[in-house]
Amino acid sequence: MKIDAGGYWPSVDLAAAAARAAEDAGFDGWCVSETQIDALLGCAVAAERTERIELTTAIAVAFARNPMSVAIAANDLHALAAGRFVLGLGSQIKPHITRRYSMQWSQPAARMREFVLAVRAIWRSWAEGSPLDFRGEFYSHTLMTPFFDPGPNAYGNPPIMLAAVGPLMTQTAGEVADGLLCHAFCTERYLREAMLPALELGLAKAGRTLEGFEISGPALIVAADDEAERAAGVRSARQQIAFYGSTPAYLPVLELHGWADLHAQLNAMTREGRWGAMAELIDDEVLNAFAIVGTPATAVAEILRRYGDVVTRITLAVPPERDGERWRELFAALRTPAHR
Repeated sequence: MKIDAGGYWPSVDLAAAAARAAEDAGFDGWCVSETQIDALLGCAVAAERTERIELTTAIAVAFARNPMSVAIAANDLHALAAGRFVLGLGSQIKPHITRRYSMQWSQPAARMREFVLAVRAIWRSWAEGSPLDFRGEFYSHTLMTPFFDPGPNAYGNPPIMLAAVGPLMTQTAGEVADGLLCHAFCTERYLREAMLPALELGLAKAGRTLEGFEISGPALIVAADDEAERAAGVRSARQQIAFYGSTPAYLPVLELHGWADLHAQLNAMTREGRWGAMAELIDDEVLNAFAIVGTPATAVAEILRRYGDVVTRITLAVPPERDGERWRELFAALRTPAHR
């Protein structure tokens, strides 16, 4: 599997610096999330500062934009990065789309399917010089004049990966995307029992198989030799699990494990503004279902045990510059092909 570096950064400059550091450390890819910065802009600056590493938006919020704006930005980024850009899209959840972005929300899986098809139609129009005539339920793109047509991209079109949790969005990823971005709020059991069947159903609808399809695995990993550092990572992981567990959209993951009551408790605490206390509800059983915790060596072994036959890439937030030779050996262990 490929190894990606990931994280959250408060500025584009720091994000791009992290991309350069990841390239120097031997990572295969670098992923930027859209939290405090614009993920597309982060990739643009990172493209200028790197030469080899793949650059992925994981994710850019699709429904905060429209297919034309995304098609243009992704086309530019793929050219700027000399073919190293991967367009990772996600839907976000309804409150953020309607209240933070003031955009429309409805039928997220169906809307995302059409969004991706519209982006591909726009790219096809530029590549072939053909009329743009995309008409859907949610998006319509029927005008492309020569003045606004950049023409074919010398590096082709970037791959599109979709973030998914529920079965409908996962099926959509299999049907129209080139890869699946597993959410951090995902367990091995949920991936195997809920997501993979839905993914294969979507692939079958498109006449495809898992061959050549990318799956970026769950990336809630705490790997450190130092006990204090590992304890700090565990505290952060509990808080992250609690935050996601409070979100109604992610309830099916907890339901599969029989933890629906946990969601109700966490959700109630968010309404009361008790954000800091939520992590206390995440016991070791829940923690270890979602997160991989251990030394670097044991964490890598557990990644391979849980996901080695499924995922094609994994995201690690680790500082290999501390022990470069050791991490190179661990990276080599991870870079084994998925046995599907």
